[in-house]
Amino acid sequence: MRSGNEPVTARSPLRLRLGLGVWGLLWALGGTVAFALAGRTGWAVACGVLLVVVAADVVVILRHMRQGPRYQPGRDVPPYEPPYGPGRRSRWRGGP
Repeated sequence: MRSGNEPVTARSPLRLRLGLGVWGLLWALGGTVAFALAGRTGWAVACGVLLVVVAADVVVILRHMRQGPRYQPGRDVPPYEPPYGPGRRSRWRGGP
């Protein structure tokens, strides 16, 4: 049972996002170490902050991958309405 009005075939490319996240982790870690060794504290801190953000994103991606393709939120999450407005078509309300 779906809880929203999203298309049935909608998928997120989680493996691609995971690969890009790991690539970002490696670069941020390398930048943090390189700038710290070079004595550039500001750049090392910036890369360290980026490292934390990318690590959090990788954790979220792994959590979504473990939930599987059939995960649906519980009954306490109400279905959402798709955005309507000028220039948007609606399949659900008999739009053009």
